[in-house]
Amino acid sequence: MKKNCILCEPGAREKVVLHGGKWRIILADEAWYPGFCRVIWAAHVAEMTDLEEKDRQEIMTVVFAVEQAIRHVMRPDKVNLASFGNMVPHLHWHVIPRFSDDAHFPESVWGQKQREPDPLVLQNRRALLPELERLIRQIPDKPVKAL
Repeated sequence: MKKNCILCEPGAREKVVLHGGKWRIILADEAWYPGFCRVIWAAHVAEMTDLEEKDRQEIMTVVFAVEQAIRHVMRPDKVNLASFGNMVPHLHWHVIPRFSDDAHFPESVWGQKQREPDPLVLQNRRALLPELERLIRQIPDKPVKAL
């Protein structure tokens, strides 16, 4: 744990869907991106190479399982996987369902906005979140392979 690191402990705004001991999966509060998840490594490390090989494999297995759950439930046009840590140097992965009609497509979600998303479309996508959470909760706490 590192003092003043917002990812070292789940915050009040985090919706933790599954805690696997060494990692946790949260459903991010991103209004234009229902289904946006983060996989956060519990220990304060900055880079993938800070992890032992087995831990690298474990976090990536979790990331891939979250991607599969998102693809199954949300049916996105594309899934973006990103690990930056520029603002918060604590290892975490963004798993983001992307749609050709989303606010930034084809730019990244942090890029220049391209359009106003349709509120009804967003509402319909938000309605899928309970099913996404249910599927994510089925990911084992010590995964050996993606679902």
